[in-house]
Amino acid sequence: MPFSTAQALVYLPATLRGLHRLPPFPKAFNYVTAHKFFIWRLRTASLLPEAEIEEVFRGYERICAVYPRLDADFVSCHMNLKPENILFDGRRVWLIDWTAAFLNDRYFEMAIVANFVVIKEADERTYLAEYFGQPPDEYQQARFFLMRQVLHMLSAAVFLLLGSAGNRIRKDANPVSFRGFHERIWAGEIDLSDNELKIVYGRVHWEQLLQNMRQQRLAEALRVVEERNAQSDGPHLLLPSAP
Repeated sequence: MPFSTAQALVYLPATLRGLHRLPPFPKAFNYVTAHKFFIWRLRTASLLPEAEIEEVFRGYERICAVYPRLDADFVSCHMNLKPENILFDGRRVWLIDWTAAFLNDRYFEMAIVANFVVIKEADERTYLAEYFGQPPDEYQQARFFLMRQVLHMLSAAVFLLLGSAGNRIRKDANPVSFRGFHERIWAGEIDLSDNELKIVYGRVHWEQLLQNMRQQRLAEALRVVEERNAQSDGPHLLLPSAP
């Protein structure tokens, strides 16, 4: 059946809640490998303006220095929830194609789905409330915001490196909007096997990341998570520090 993003905003977080309660999958997502082969490579690949690279990675390293790895949040995840892997029969959601399934931080998967269904600030509160079964607190909102930036970084790195074949990427005078591009993906209008579209999609994530790194919300989210970390005995960190 047709599945609107308004419906998905309610149905998908409930589906994720059930998925994340499954017994743990056997393998965990490897952030060290993801950073080594994509994120840190993007930093030195000279694909983007140097000033942008430095600005974004300064903020990203701050996220790496505080984002915790908590056993309670390491859950079974699908890891590839693009629209073609989400089916709706009018009553419930079905998830297909489990080849990328891993244990991972619950907020990573929540961030993937949010790319398509969280359109405005009020949507974020609805989405998180549906997932947690109650209105989110500031710590949950902070973790969610920080992990969305991690996903933007990883997505930008993967698609820009794969699409560009090492060639410098030209600045687009009229960049595609993050929301508009994801609406077209949701509608099935975009095939990301095309290298040019990979570059466009990488830029979409990069521009959104650059914009978010300039928000006051980044500093606030870092503060909230850092203060919670201070209440424990030196939490393990999820993301590897820069080499």
